[in-house]
Amino acid sequence: MQFRISLKEQELAGYLVSQLNSFFPSKPLVCIKDLLKLQSLALNKLEFCFSKINIKYFCDGKTSIFNHLNGDQYSMYLYLMSYLAYKDLNNSELASKIYLLNKSLHGIDAFYEVELPNIFLFIHPLGTVLGRASYSDYLLVYQRCGIGANKGFKPSLGKFLTLHPGASILGRSVTGNNCAVGSDSLVIDKTIKDNTTYIGNPKNYYLLFKESDFGVWKI
Repeated sequence: MQFRISLKEQELAGYLVSQLNSFFPSKPLVCIKDLLKLQSLALNKLEFCFSKINIKYFCDGKTSIFNHLNGDQYSMYLYLMSYLAYKDLNNSELASKIYLLNKSLHGIDAFYEVELPNIFLFIHPLGTVLGRASYSDYLLVYQRCGIGANKGFKPSLGKFLTLHPGASILGRSVTGNNCAVGSDSLVIDKTIKDNTTYIGNPKNYYLLFKESDFGVWKI
């Protein structure tokens, strides 16, 4: 699989540096050399991730595509850059700046200490908060979604999980593989079996069988 990037790697790093130093001009300022090695790791991860996405703007079947002016893609890039700055460089200041830039540009709160899976997809992620949880591959989240701990317990999420707009999973919740949470639905401290769509809230919900229609994913 080939990988096509809308900017050369040096230009992409410079583009991000300009944004970071404009939004956060506190010293020390970020330099291109601070980002290049980090960016190489992030782009490798993006290439693999995008190769598994069955959307023409991400992968045309032969080539993974990263466009820095595609907001969904750029928000995924910024998440990876912040995560790797923290995990590989142990640089919480740089990680914080990139994390806050992502929050400012795209309205998504994907904290750099949170480890998302290797294969994930943001679609219009405005207002989405991805907190502490055990994540699995093929995670798809839309806008206004929430995942996080409750009373010290965090969710455990299976593969091929889709959170539709406004969906939340909190606390000691467990989802099996090939599950979905419907729009504006809340799952809290509940186990959802494989191949299930959950719709509703803890006091009033129903469960539907979910076909193995992987849609946006290349399997």
